[in-house]
Amino acid sequence: MTTTAPTFDTSNSLTDHDNPTTNRLRVVFAGTPEFAAISLESLIKQQEALNIEIVAVYTQPDRKAGRGQKLSASAAKEVALAHDIAVEQPVTFKKSSAEGLAARQTLRTYQPDVMIVAAYGLILPIGVLETPTHGCLNIHASLLPRWRGAAPIHRALLAGDDETGITIMQMDKGLDTGDMLYKVSESIASDDTAASLHDKMAALGATAISTVLKDLAAYQAQAIAQNDSQANYAEKLVKTEGEVDWSQPAATIERQIRGLTPWPGAYTFLAGQRVKVLASLPVNTSQQTNEPAGTVISVGRKAILVACGKESDAESSATTLAITHLQFAGGKPMTAEQICHGNQLNDGDQFTSETK
Repeated sequence: MTTTAPTFDTSNSLTDHDNPTTNRLRVVFAGTPEFAAISLESLIKQQEALNIEIVAVYTQPDRKAGRGQKLSASAAKEVALAHDIAVEQPVTFKKSSAEGLAARQTLRTYQPDVMIVAAYGLILPIGVLETPTHGCLNIHASLLPRWRGAAPIHRALLAGDDETGITIMQMDKGLDTGDMLYKVSESIASDDTAASLHDKMAALGATAISTVLKDLAAYQAQAIAQNDSQANYAEKLVKTEGEVDWSQPAATIERQIRGLTPWPGAYTFLAGQRVKVLASLPVNTSQQTNEPAGTVISVGRKAILVACGKESDAESSATTLAITHLQFAGGKPMTAEQICHGNQLNDGDQFTSETK
């Protein structure tokens, strides 16, 4: 793990920890899912050390969830309530609506010095961004400007990136276009899934925002503008991205499986029935085949070998993927060994798309 940060003199930092009479920085935190809750919990525990006071938590309205469709509080809200911190759940900040105007007024009453934003899920207009004295800081799970947008963790995996990280960014009216205050990188392991990488980024984000808050004025003074030419848009995931196209190279499919775990998950079809592809081994480039894409070459105890597409048109043979875990329609997740001992999959079977 490497850290990139400006070098500066901290003698004029916004918070002076040697002076106990210094007023604490009034912080409003805005976030919704577990990724945000990790940073919130960390900041709450460090309020005295960081000379801050978290005066309110903004989060998305409660949503219906689970089989019973009962209203469920966000992870960030649960943390806030556990620590007796005020919770606000506006549906909008647009000044064109009465609700938005009221939300802006409520925010002003907290007299925030800074707002920390992490996967909040609500657009913050320029009027909101300018309300805190020192603006709004975003905990973004990418080494900006690499991946801007809603799904940077997944897109990094799908693209086969070797590393990712956290950027603490000064928010502006653009989509993740603000100046960068601090960046810290993390290698992407060959077995990382979206779930495991999410957990790494959540922990890294909590550490990064604490680092910036220790010397906020200095980091803001040394902010670095993003190079827009290096930016990519990390589009929000949709369920259909999970369908496996076996004509793609095995390396692409292997990244798809990891990048979409746990949601929406990779899947294929066998005799018209959906089959979830839960996990596979790293691609063995020496294992090639002339079988049609999607053909089950062998059902073994360690893995199920499936024919995939060629790496390039110049290749004479196609690649293969060794799948270790599947879940058949209506069934539980199964290992290759369990499948080998059953009769749900046989050598020569064909995985297909939904249209076939």
